Amino acid sequence: MTLLIEKEYEGEIAVDCTHYANLVAEKVLDMEGCPYETQINLVLTDNQEIQRVNREFRSIDAPTEDLSFPMVPFETPGDYGILDEDDSYFDLDTGELILGDIMISIPRMESQAQEYGHSQVREFSFLVAHSVLHLLGYDHMTPEEAKVMEDKQSRALEELGISR
Repeated sequence: MTLLIEKEYEGEIAVDCTHYANLVAEKVLDMEGCPYETQINLVLTDNQEIQRVNREFRSIDAPTEDLSFPMVPFETPGDYGILDEDDSYFDLDTGELILGDIMISIPRMESQAQEYGHSQVREFSFLVAHSVLHLLGYDHMTPEEAKVMEDKQSRALEELGISR
């Protein structure tokens, strides 16, 4: 897996984002049986920028903790069959599957960690797991979908020993 990280956030970050993003993304991809080497772009940003992007792409004029922009239009979450018919989702130079882009607001991650009473490592790791699942086609628009995502996120973090 190639994880390209862009740090737009200008403040200090107490979490080793490179380490935990790689660890968690690899775990989720393994759990989901991804048969390809992958590429993910991760942008670490602030509340103002994530609000701007949220407004532009989702017509929601408010900051959020994370945004995910999948490249592959999975019809069924984690069903890689769609890729058998179309190689346009692969990087021509590396052969990696380009899963998409993730944005995480560092100030929002920090405040949520405090609000929920757990470490910033746990909150950051949760947001990465959540976002990678979105890149694989999962969503949480219905209670059933939300339960599936919550179970997968919890399992990944538990198996990595990243607890509340």
